[in-house]
Amino acid sequence: MTTYFPHLAETVHSQRDRLPAVYGDFDFDAVPERFTTDPAVESALPRRVAAREPFLDDPELVELMKTATFLGDVPADAYAALSASHSMKQLIGMLTRACRHGVDAVADAPAELTAFIDDLEATPDWIDMSLVADGARRARVEAALLSPFITRGAFIATFTNTYAALPMALTGALSGARAAHRVNETTSFFALTAMPGALDRFGPGFEAAAMVRLMHSMVRFHALTKSDKWDAAVYGLPVPQVDQMPAGLIGMYLQAQRVIRDGRTTFTSGERALVEFARYRCFLLGLPEELVPSEPHDIVRAFHGRAAVLRHGFDDETCGRLVRSTMAAYLRPSDSRFDRMADAVERSFSALAFTIAFCGGNRTAAAGMGVELGLSDVARIAATGPFIVGRYLAVRAGNRIPMLRDPIDRYLVRLLAKRLVTYGKPEFTSDAATYTPSV
Repeated sequence: MTTYFPHLAETVHSQRDRLPAVYGDFDFDAVPERFTTDPAVESALPRRVAAREPFLDDPELVELMKTATFLGDVPADAYAALSASHSMKQLIGMLTRACRHGVDAVADAPAELTAFIDDLEATPDWIDMSLVADGARRARVEAALLSPFITRGAFIATFTNTYAALPMALTGALSGARAAHRVNETTSFFALTAMPGALDRFGPGFEAAAMVRLMHSMVRFHALTKSDKWDAAVYGLPVPQVDQMPAGLIGMYLQAQRVIRDGRTTFTSGERALVEFARYRCFLLGLPEELVPSEPHDIVRAFHGRAAVLRHGFDDETCGRLVRSTMAAYLRPSDSRFDRMADAVERSFSALAFTIAFCGGNRTAAAGMGVELGLSDVARIAATGPFIVGRYLAVRAGNRIPMLRDPIDRYLVRLLAKRLVTYGKPEFTSDAATYTPSV
């Protein structure tokens, strides 16, 4: 029985009727193994991060996480389901044209495409859109100077839980060279969406968000309708919206923690702009208001709450293989000496970021998950850290000075443009031909 989020629960249970081709055989009343409130069962929330008990004792939070565990993305899923009669190239082509020129520019546009674009365009009133552009400007500092060195480490955190990692393992898209494409796509998405005007209706970030949603929906569609390896009783719904929240709000979660450590309960005006930018980006990715809180304590509560009810699980065949292939992926565009050195530096920083953020600094624990932080990594970090971190801190400080703000921003935009070239053209697709018959 739903008490706190009846509208969200109604949305969840309406999915079968709205899209029977995808959800017709899915039981929205059967709680999957991945979801647990049993205090005796280990969860994905390490005790070093937070005690689990307060979150399990919060009925409103538990209900939200349980409901969101069943939440898909009907507008994007319906469009992805057209892959039964359209090629992936056709679907991408129509979506690209609709994002760039409007649905009217697409000849014989299917109703599913129109509904998908309408959903993207329905900007909600729970986001302060007047702050988004300023938030993007502020986000460019980290996107240009810090994110390129830690995104791989954050990306592989997705693979440390069997229940959350299996959908991508099933696609086969994260093994070998395809792992590099996925990491670069993720980094490219966050960099692109921070560019000036990128999230405007006809901006490239708007289009990229639509493509990410299509990619996730293709994974969901094929897992539910084409794979005999997907066990809904164990894993629940593939790529549920509750699993999209950490990627969308990770930066705001870290910022919220800093606010709380400082003894504050609210964000400053600058921090608020960053939050609204992140929340709008989450909306474009399909997340509902309930999963994108706006206040520091609520953001931390949501993050920890999700982990508190997600059953712990790390199997080497799924998680270990994904982590190792992603860490081994070569992300640079050429084999030049500079690119090889740059890739090594980035890999070392990503290993450090992962070890600190997700293993509490325990190198042995990180190694057990497939992330090695050796002496050569420490040496590279020591040699390049003063420049990388020093430049980031200097630019962040200079960005607070009004007379330096514009020239600094022009510098960051140029740097991001160069980074986007390095990342390559993102595909944002999930090709059924790459799906593995087993995991």
